[in-house]
Amino acid sequence: MSSRHTQPNPARALLVTSLIATLSLPAYAQQAAALDGELQSVVVTGTYAKNRRTVDSESPIDIISARELQATGSTELATVLGRLLPSVNFPRPSGADASDAVRPAQLRGLSPDQTLVLVNGKRRHTSAVVNVNGTQGRGSAPVDLNAIPLSAIDHVEVLRDGAAAQYGSDAIAGVINIILKKGAEGSDVEVGFGEYQKRDGIQKTFKGSTGFALGDAGWVRVALEVAERDATNRAGADFRNPKEPRYGQVNQRFGDPETHPRAFFANTQYRVNDDIDFYAFGNYGQRNTSAAATWRTALNGTAPRTPLFPEGFLPLENSTSIDSALVAGLRGEAAGWRWDASFNYGNNEFKLDLDNTVNQDLGAASPTHFHAGKLINNQQLLNLDLAREFPLAAFSGPLTVATGLELRREKYEIGAGDLASYSGSGAQGFSGFRPANAGSNSRHNTSIYLNLEAEVTKKFSASAALRHERYSDFGNTTSAKGSARYAFNDAVSLRGTASSGFRAPSLAQQFYTITTTNFSVVNGVNTPIETGTFAVGSAAASALGATQLKAEKARNYSLGLQLQPARNFSTTVDVYRIDIDDRVALSANMTLSPDLKNALAKQGILVGAGRYFTNAIDTSTRGVDVVSTYRLELAEAGKIDFTAAYNHNKNSLERVADNPALLSANGLTLIDRQTINRLTVGSPKDKFSLSGDYTVGNWNGRAVATRYGSFTVPQNNATLDQTYDPQWVLDVSGSVKLGKNWKLSAGIDNVTNRYPDQITSNGNLNNNGTTPYSGFAPNGFNGRYYYAKAGYSW
Repeated sequence: MSSRHTQPNPARALLVTSLIATLSLPAYAQQAAALDGELQSVVVTGTYAKNRRTVDSESPIDIISARELQATGSTELATVLGRLLPSVNFPRPSGADASDAVRPAQLRGLSPDQTLVLVNGKRRHTSAVVNVNGTQGRGSAPVDLNAIPLSAIDHVEVLRDGAAAQYGSDAIAGVINIILKKGAEGSDVEVGFGEYQKRDGIQKTFKGSTGFALGDAGWVRVALEVAERDATNRAGADFRNPKEPRYGQVNQRFGDPETHPRAFFANTQYRVNDDIDFYAFGNYGQRNTSAAATWRTALNGTAPRTPLFPEGFLPLENSTSIDSALVAGLRGEAAGWRWDASFNYGNNEFKLDLDNTVNQDLGAASPTHFHAGKLINNQQLLNLDLAREFPLAAFSGPLTVATGLELRREKYEIGAGDLASYSGSGAQGFSGFRPANAGSNSRHNTSIYLNLEAEVTKKFSASAALRHERYSDFGNTTSAKGSARYAFNDAVSLRGTASSGFRAPSLAQQFYTITTTNFSVVNGVNTPIETGTFAVGSAAASALGATQLKAEKARNYSLGLQLQPARNFSTTVDVYRIDIDDRVALSANMTLSPDLKNALAKQGILVGAGRYFTNAIDTSTRGVDVVSTYRLELAEAGKIDFTAAYNHNKNSLERVADNPALLSANGLTLIDRQTINRLTVGSPKDKFSLSGDYTVGNWNGRAVATRYGSFTVPQNNATLDQTYDPQWVLDVSGSVKLGKNWKLSAGIDNVTNRYPDQITSNGNLNNNGTTPYSGFAPNGFNGRYYYAKAGYSW
C-alpha cells in the first residue's frame, strides 16, 4: 500500500499495449482460417443504416456474446461487463445504505447516469435509488443493470462514444444496448452453485430460456432467472471498548449483501401482414436485499444504549426492488420507408424496511422493525422512427436518412415511512422518509432528430446527426454529431467523431429528500452526523444557498485507428476527450454552523449537516481504448481466441463555481476537495485484460488475467488520502459438452485469492479496523470464488 505514486504515461502505456498485441500475431497469421463471423458482426447501435458491420463502424463498439456473458462465475450483468470491458468500472460498496442493493457502474470513469442503457434499442428506465453516500457514482440515479437477467440476453453492444444527438439525454460516456434472445427455436436450463474461499457468500442459481411458435407468423420467447445469494463478511474484530459485552468479536457485517433476485423476461414478434410486424418485450422482477448498516455498541458513552439489545445490535436494511417494463409497437415498410411506432413503459419501486434496530428516543417502547418508506421512478415514451435509403449517383452507396419523434413523461415519487421510523432521531441505521419528504413530481419532454449516413466512396463513409429536445422543467437543448471513416486499404482505416451532448438533471436529483446518518471526518476523527439531503427547490436548500439545476453540456471527440492485417486478427486504438460543463453533483456534507442549524430548526429540520444537488463542476476526461483480438486455428487440435484490451482514463477538473456567499459567511464550502477528487481520481486510472479461450471438440477452457489500476480514495484533509496499488486478478473456467444436450462447467474467480490494500487507520477511516477494505475497490474484496454449473439445452 502506498500514499504516493508515479504519474502514468498514457503514451508509453499505449505503446506497450500495442506492441504486446502486435507480437501476439504469429508470422503465419495470414494463412490462418477466417473467423466464424465475429469480425463481420452486424450492429444496430449508433446507426440507422441496414447491415452496418463492426469493422465499418465510425465509432468504437464492443459486442459481448451470450457465451462470453455466461463464461464467468457471476450472474450479475454489471459485474460481468466490469470484468469483460476495460472501460467499465463496477465497484462493490458496503455499508452505503441503498447503494448496497443497487450498485452503480461507470463507463470511461464518468458518472453512472452519464451512460444511456437501451434494451432492443429502446430507452430503459432508471432506478428509483439515488446514490447519496460516499461511493463512486455519488449523486447518480442510473439504470439497475442487474435487474436484467443473463438468461434473456443474446448479446450486448457497447458504444464507447457520445450519442446524445442520436438517442437523447444521458448518452455522454456512451450507450449500452442489450439485445434480447429471439425466435422459437432452442431451449435451455441451467443450475449453478458457488462459494467463496471464506466459506460464505454461497450462491445458488436457476435460469432458463425457451421459445414458442405463434403459428407460422410469429414467436414468443421467455426467460426466467432465480438466485439465492448469501452475504459475505470481511469485517474485522471490534477492539474499541473493553467494557463492551462483545469486545474482541466480529460484530460488523462488511461485504456483499444477502440478495434474492427473481426476474422474468418475454420477447415476441408477430407478422400482421406482408408489410407490418407487431413486436413486444417486457419484464417483471423482484430483488430482496438485506444489507447491514453500522454496528451500534451496547454503550452510548457510559450508559446502555437500549434495553432491547443489551449486547449491541446490527441494523439491517431490508429492501425490495420491483422492476417492470413493457415495450410494444408496430414496424414495417411503406412507400420505401422503414417505420417503427412504439410505446415504452418502465417502472422501478424501491421499498425499504429496517430490522434488528431501535429508535433510541422511544426507549424500551421502541419497535425493532420499521418501514422506512419507498421510492418510485416511472417513465413512459411514445416513439416514431422513420428510415430510408436514397441512391445517389455521386456516392458509391445509398444515403440513409432517418428521422423521428419522441414524447416522454417521467415521474418520481417518495413515500413516507411509519411514524416510529423518523420521529425524534429516527430508526438507527436509516431514518425513514418523513411526510414532509413525501411527494410526487413529474415532467415531460418532446424531441425530434435527423440522422444522415452514407458510403461516399468505397473507402470513405460519413454520418451526421442533429437532435432537438424541449423539457418542461428546464427548457430547450440541441445536440449534434458528425463522424467519418476512411479505409486506406483492407487492413488499415481511420475513424473519428465529434459531437455535442447533454444530460438533463433527473427528477430524483431535483426532488430527493431524506435525513440519514453519514460519516464525516471532524477534527481528524471519522464521526457519525445526522445529515439532511434537501430538494434543490426546498426552503431548507434555499437557506443553504441552493439554486435551480440546469442540464449538463458535453463535447465529445474521438479518433481511432483500425488494423486488420488478417481476417483472424484485428486491433483498434481509440483516443478520446470528453468535456462536461455544469456537472450535476451532490454537494459536500456541510457540517452546519449554529446559525444555520437554528435556521433549519425553525423549519422543523433537526440535522447537524446538510447537502443538496448543484451544477458546480466542469471536468475534462481524456483517455485511450485498445482492443486486440486474434484467433489461432490448430486444425484437429482446436482453436484459441486471444483478446488483449486496455483502457487508460484521466479525469481532470476544469472549473469550480464560486462558493455561495451565504456558505462562505458561515465557513462552509459547497464543493469540497473530497467531492472534486472523487470525480477525478476515485476510479482506476487504467485497466488491462488478457484472455485466452481454447476449444477442442467438446471441451473448452478459458483464462482471463486483469490488472486493475491504481485509484485514490480522497478526503478533505490531503494527508488522509489513500492511493491503492494496482491489483492483478486471474479467473479460470472450463466446460465440457456431454452428448448433444448436457454441458458441465466449473471455474475459479480470483484464483490467487488477491485482496485490495487495506484501509489506513489514519483518521479512523477504517472504523478501528472493523471495516478494513474500501468500497471503491474495482474488483471488490471477497477473495477467491469457486463455482460449478450444469446446463441442459434442446
